[in-house]
Amino acid sequence: MGIIESLNDTSNKAIDVGEIYYKKTQEYYRLKVFQQLSTTTGMLLKIVVIGGLGFLALIFLSVAGVIALGNILDSMVASCLIATAIFIVLLVIAYLLRKKIDNLLVKKLSVKFFN
Repeated sequence: MGIIESLNDTSNKAIDVGEIYYKKTQEYYRLKVFQQLSTTTGMLLKIVVIGGLGFLALIFLSVAGVIALGNILDSMVASCLIATAIFIVLLVIAYLLRKKIDNLLVKKLSVKFFN
């Protein structure tokens, strides 16, 4: 009976160790998910705030540039058309570089996500 009891005790200890390992692994992944969610949420919040303020600055800068160019050219319509052409050129450049932007974004996020 000594061998059977010894095997029973050993298997009970192995089960206990396995349960502890399972609980610790579950806690680790829960904390890892929380860390990733908080990092992602913080990053998105910063992008929205900084992007929104940058967008407002770009609008005011564009309006000021159009007014200044309108005074130089003595034609508000021509200055608006020139500003529109500049924005369309920037839009086309961004569209052509979209895959590079996507690849750069994936590389940056994968470093944060998998570390």
